[in-house]
Amino acid sequence: MNSKLATSVVRHLGPRLYSTTAIRTVANQPPHGLLIGTAGIFQPSGSPVPANAVAAWIRYPVRSGSTLAAGDAREDDKTVTGTADALTAEKAIVSYWGVPPAKVAKEDGTEWKWKSFRPWEAYAPDLSIDLKKHHVPITFMDKIAYWTVKLLRFPTDVFFQRRYGCRAMMLETVAAVPGMVGGLLLHCKSLRRFEHSGGWIKALLEEAENERMHLMTFMEVAKPRWYERALVFTVQGVFFNAYFLGYLVSPKLAHRVVGYLEEEAIHSYTEFLKELDKGNIENVPAPAIAIDYWRMPPNSTLRDVVMVVRADEAHHRDVNHYASDIHVQGHELKESPAPLGYH
Repeated sequence: MNSKLATSVVRHLGPRLYSTTAIRTVANQPPHGLLIGTAGIFQPSGSPVPANAVAAWIRYPVRSGSTLAAGDAREDDKTVTGTADALTAEKAIVSYWGVPPAKVAKEDGTEWKWKSFRPWEAYAPDLSIDLKKHHVPITFMDKIAYWTVKLLRFPTDVFFQRRYGCRAMMLETVAAVPGMVGGLLLHCKSLRRFEHSGGWIKALLEEAENERMHLMTFMEVAKPRWYERALVFTVQGVFFNAYFLGYLVSPKLAHRVVGYLEEEAIHSYTEFLKELDKGNIENVPAPAIAIDYWRMPPNSTLRDVVMVVRADEAHHRDVNHYASDIHVQGHELKESPAPLGYH
């Protein structure tokens, strides 16, 4: 009866335990036998499992013979001894594939603490860019893009009003979508046609990553409320699918929409700066991640962060209007070198 119970327990655990098992008695007697099994218990000696036996499962990591060195210490292995309903263990991450965690240091020798980007991906922003440039909507397509963005701005103004810190954080969850979608579709197109992209895949993915870093920065300044987090799921889901379909139908319209969105972002960050200058928003010290990402002085403030983010948005405005112009003139993006590194 006990043998059937032990077999039933292991069968219930199923394929999760591909392990070597030892049987010991509760009275700490010597091991009765060595059991090896996956879906059931098989005892080499052929004798039944004792009534007072408890299974001790040792979960070894699955390794190929070519990567397991002789005498390799199994410090990552965990052993759990106990009743059958508690035979689970949590394993530590190991790097036996020869990919050890990289240790990166700053130029001054201090440890680099950011995993999402590295020192060579940081940059000094160009604050001299013209913030007042505007693409005047002339064609029917331009007017569709322009008024679509204006309509999208209205509910945003009503919802966030003058809470610019939270507004910036929430909108960056959407602003990072177009570059990723455009890069994805160009990537698939490059694979289908067996052709180069002119660097535009990388340029659009750079834009998406830059926008995501804006979000990582403003997360340190404003904390989203529960209903704002729920709103992100809805807005991002709708916007992602709408932009995906829009880019498939008309890339020139999609890039024009993003160009106008970036123009609105410049306006929003300009209003953010006005509130900071009036003292309506506290000019707190800049988050550490912003100082490292934009290579800012250690004593930088939130105002400095908004300045560099606004400059980034102006560069994204130029890139997307430029991409749309390429399509309007009857060319493909691959025919013009992409502005890589143009934040």
